[in-house]
Amino acid sequence: METRKVLSSLCYFSIFFAGFIFPLAVYLATGDEGTKRHAKKSLLSHLIPLILTPLLVLAVFYDFTSQQDAIPVFTVISIIVLILLWLAVVIWNIVKGVKVLTAE
Repeated sequence: METRKVLSSLCYFSIFFAGFIFPLAVYLATGDEGTKRHAKKSLLSHLIPLILTPLLVLAVFYDFTSQQDAIPVFTVISIIVLILLWLAVVIWNIVKGVKVLTAE
């Protein structure tokens, strides 16, 4: 197996162990354009939820209703959106990492 394929797929799989740091290091250190392209894609996919998570967490803890017995609908929706966003990013990175490893 080629080193560039393994390195490119590790950029996607790094969502489990190194977050955005590994793809950033690979992007800055590699000279191979294919690996650099995959590192950039995985870096962007790792940063999207990291940028949106603080906004959604703020929405979860901010009470828009002044009623005590009301169901915090916006909070529930924010939690669901946050979970779906992270799940989609993790699945997308797994699929892309496997595709890179199995590509010819």
